[in-house]
Amino acid sequence: MTGTVKQQRQQRRGAGGPLRRVQIGNALSAFGSGFTMPYMFVYVDQVRGLGSLAAGMVFTVFALAALAVLPFTGRGIDRYGPRPVLLAGTALAATGAFAFGHATGTPALLVSSFLFGAGVTTCQPALATMIVRCSTAATRSHAFALQFTLVNLGMGIGALVGGQIVNVTDPASLTRLFTIEAATFLGLALVTGTARIPKAAPLLVQEQNDGPQGLRALLADKAMLRLSILAGLIFFTCYGQFESGVAAFATDTVGTAPSTLGIAIGANALTIVVLQMFVVRITARRRRTTAMAAAAVVWLGAWAMALVAGLIRTEAMAATVAIVSIYALFGVGESLLAPTMGPMVADLAPARLLGTYNAGYALVKQIAIAVGPAVGVLLVGSGTWPLYLAAMAGSTVLIVVLALRLRPYLTAAQDNAVDGPAGEEQAPAAPVRAPARPVRELQAAA
Repeated sequence: MTGTVKQQRQQRRGAGGPLRRVQIGNALSAFGSGFTMPYMFVYVDQVRGLGSLAAGMVFTVFALAALAVLPFTGRGIDRYGPRPVLLAGTALAATGAFAFGHATGTPALLVSSFLFGAGVTTCQPALATMIVRCSTAATRSHAFALQFTLVNLGMGIGALVGGQIVNVTDPASLTRLFTIEAATFLGLALVTGTARIPKAAPLLVQEQNDGPQGLRALLADKAMLRLSILAGLIFFTCYGQFESGVAAFATDTVGTAPSTLGIAIGANALTIVVLQMFVVRITARRRRTTAMAAAAVVWLGAWAMALVAGLIRTEAMAATVAIVSIYALFGVGESLLAPTMGPMVADLAPARLLGTYNAGYALVKQIAIAVGPAVGVLLVGSGTWPLYLAAMAGSTVLIVVLALRLRPYLTAAQDNAVDGPAGEEQAPAAPVRAPARPVRELQAAA
């Protein structure tokens, strides 16, 4: 009877203890990331004096490391569980971050950036799988929203503190920051890597075992494939520009000081912390595709503020307000996405391929984040910043279109469609899939 009561409590609330440790570990690593990620461009370009091209290469290599590790990461999670994969990722990330802070030349920076990026991208699907296993279908959106809030709070605090410590004339100040980043990954391994994560729950309806395996199964899933394309555009347009293209635009075009950039990133984190739990209640009663489209509409406002900042850059105070507003508006859009993207991937994934789906999603993210900085830094660095803003605004409009066109491929549960008096207001009962794939219960690794 005790076991039954415990299981019922976990069904209602999720695995509280392990989930708390996963969330704390996320916050610790995010604190270190806030120290370093906003200043990687400044570190390579100005502190080491290697120029904007080398800085763009570092960002690209950091993201492209995903191509080397994520295909194996998903397979490893599905076979061995998320915890061993997380520990391997933290070891790689800590080594890369420490080496990055001590590197002085382009080759050393590129190698350490690859290790750093490989470690970070290995941790992401492992942590996402842990959150899915420690939550239920009813609590999953809240769990992902809380994770996003804690991560941004950690990054915001880190960015605010780091921005006051960074001194472009003192390379040792940046070395200290990257050393702290390495230590926080070790903290992630200690806190989260030792947590007892529940096993994946079995499916109520058994799936066929002779279907596609690995990433081929993901590519055969029409809904997941369309979500991946949409996610890639989202990460290219927002997250791929957040720490590179927009940062380069703010510092090189508008003339924003690094300390002010830290305040802007802090405003982004504060916006998310203040709004996230309020927004998650709103999105709980709305379609997930609607939330994605709404996030893109908000980001159109951010690109409009970027245009204002570029036009009035000689007015220092007004331009500073515009730059801070860009990051705050990005935060509003991110708050809308946090309770939608991760849970939708979990709802689309079979339990036996949850790690593969999370790794595939992370792979799309990293490819987009690799291409994003290359495009952003190139356009901003060449002086064609109006073309840069126009390209980003056009991509944002496309996000709205793709989000709305994803609806017919999702079930009502996957799109979080509210029950209405008429069937027309709901998503179709089953997604449009290849005939070989059976309809399954949506309890993927709850």
